[in-house]
Amino acid sequence: MAPAERTYEVLGMTCGHCVASVQEEVSELPDVKQVKVDLDTGLLTVTGAEIDDDAVRAAVSEAGYEISA
Repeated sequence: MAPAERTYEVLGMTCGHCVASVQEEVSELPDVKQVKVDLDTGLLTVTGAEIDDDAVRAAVSEAGYEISA
């Protein structure tokens, strides 16, 4: 089974610390294999066996940011 990939727009990131916080929280989710955060575009790309949108949203919230609706 090919890994799933989802992209989200994260609101409020302004620096490298923001990127690191989001990356750390999302990386801890089960089945997540890769997390890429682009500060310039505000995009978060998550790759893994299964991606739970609600879990990703909660992890981003835990880091102090939110995903665009």
